Amino acid sequence: MEITLNNQNFDKEVIASPVPVIVDFWAEWCGPCHAIAPTLSGIAKDYEGKLTVGKLNVDENPDMAEKYAVRSIPNLKIFKNGQIIDEVIGAMPGAEIRKRIDKHLS
Repeated sequence: MEITLNNQNFDKEVIASPVPVIVDFWAEWCGPCHAIAPTLSGIAKDYEGKLTVGKLNVDENPDMAEKYAVRSIPNLKIFKNGQIIDEVIGAMPGAEIRKRIDKHLS
């Protein structure tokens, strides 16, 4: 499942999520963010029920970007049980992102 995150729904959708959540901190002007978007959409479909993909626009939600120390984008943070358990900074091949996810789902 792929969801849009913001200041209002972040705690409910990410921190309280019963499944791990990969949060894509992105912005409209970020080329590499757009480059990995199709990969993340595919991951959302392939991992349905086991993982949620959340997209948080850092320009629209600067408080959340600051809270989670997002200094450059794309920035993918994997949350499990309300805690950050992994992070990917910059555009990365889809196979590598999936590898990082898989090690936390077992």
